[in-house]
Amino acid sequence: MIPVDEPTATELLSQAVSPEDETKRRLAHLLSRSLADEGISDDLIDTLEEVLSDRPAVPAKAGRKLDALLARFGLPCLRRPTAQVALLTEEEAARITDRFRRATRQLLQVVPHRVAMYPTEELRLLLALRDEQPPPDEALSYLRRYALAIVAILDLMGDDE
Repeated sequence: MIPVDEPTATELLSQAVSPEDETKRRLAHLLSRSLADEGISDDLIDTLEEVLSDRPAVPAKAGRKLDALLARFGLPCLRRPTAQVALLTEEEAARITDRFRRATRQLLQVVPHRVAMYPTEELRLLLALRDEQPPPDEALSYLRRYALAIVAILDLMGDDE
């Protein structure tokens, strides 16, 4: 870059925009929209739905003997959830994490072309989640946080349709 003095800048800015310049601007806009369309695949949407949907419950086995004993003596049973959320297998967690990391890479390229103001805080959270390595027993909650961060970015990008 070279510095430009005020008279030169005024002269350059006062020149009329040619139809060729306008065509270039429209083409650049359409190319950025095309790039944005490539960033969101059906595979990503399916993976987000898989993580954010209710997972099948596993019946709780612990406490049934204690409940029977309390009922025998006419005492109220302890309040316990009747089912637990099924945990992800390590293979499922690795597959989903890999898919979200690929989506993060794509979103980082696409987001600047689709938003009016750069979402610094949302992307910072997305990058922090990408770099996180949760223990296996916390994989589902980690993936749900990651999915919500991706959904927040997609929401900011809006919809072309």
